[in-house]
Amino acid sequence: MTDTTITVHQTARPTGFPTPDHFRFAESPVPEPTPGTALVENLYWSVDPYHREMMDGDFELNAPLEGRTLGRVIASRTPELPEGAVVFHRRGWRTHALVTPEEVRRLPHHEGVPLSAYLSVLGGTGLTAYVGLTRVARLREGDDVFVSAAAGGVGTATGRFARLLGAGRLIGSAGSPAKVRHLTEQVGYDTAFDYHAAPVRDLLAKAAPDGVDVFVDNVGGDHLAAGIGALREHGRVVRIGTVGQYNTPGRTEAHFNHADVVEKSLRIEGFLVSNYRHVQQELEEFAVPHLQRGTLALDETVVDGFERIVEAFLLMLRGGNTGKILVRAT
Repeated sequence: MTDTTITVHQTARPTGFPTPDHFRFAESPVPEPTPGTALVENLYWSVDPYHREMMDGDFELNAPLEGRTLGRVIASRTPELPEGAVVFHRRGWRTHALVTPEEVRRLPHHEGVPLSAYLSVLGGTGLTAYVGLTRVARLREGDDVFVSAAAGGVGTATGRFARLLGAGRLIGSAGSPAKVRHLTEQVGYDTAFDYHAAPVRDLLAKAAPDGVDVFVDNVGGDHLAAGIGALREHGRVVRIGTVGQYNTPGRTEAHFNHADVVEKSLRIEGFLVSNYRHVQQELEEFAVPHLQRGTLALDETVVDGFERIVEAFLLMLRGGNTGKILVRAT
């Protein structure tokens, strides 16, 4: 075992897109477990769009950053976390972490399920997609669904889950022709479009001329306006994120016909996945058998090496990933 642990610190508040200069790597001795704690060597790290929002004020400067992480217990002073146990925790952006049993979730072993799945379709990404469809949209069999940022982690999980849950047509937006092909050829979307090609409202009208029943929105802005305009009577908007504004301070939010909300009896609802952790077991009962049978695939972009975690984060912010982006220890 190495004697040194590495953590990532944020050094300044960004305006617009972050750069590598907004971060620094810090070395320190690997901590010793104290009574009631365990030392975890991290194996996988998640970099997520919400981290960009946290950089504006929630993350403390010059302190280790937090994030979703999987790791293995390598030293323990609590019987609840024996050595060798694999755990999920949120003390990420570091190579090692001291944790208590209350701070972690021991991961079950499911034959044929890769460990990375617990940060993608079985992690917060998959839980967000599952809750959005089953609790917020209350998806019904045959519902036509439009998903913005459909080639990202939540978007690909939403598409795959919606197909398994019996959705009708699936329409997605993505940021490149290659991502559009991935959605239609791999994920199961019926049609998709590159939102750079024309105004989103026009592209969506062409892709779904008869409208949609559900809009799962990860972007905001012109996507939100277009999605609301395309909804049929009793349509539902699931607001998950506003990634289109994270790096554009002062950008104007969506302009849409507010009368549509009343005249079409629409419902617009956002949520925080942290309020639905009680659904985790249900997600696993739904998804694990599909993973084992091969009817649910993983959409992941994996970056090797903790030293590349900042690179992976910036790549994700610029849309360089397909599916969930993860960093893997080497």
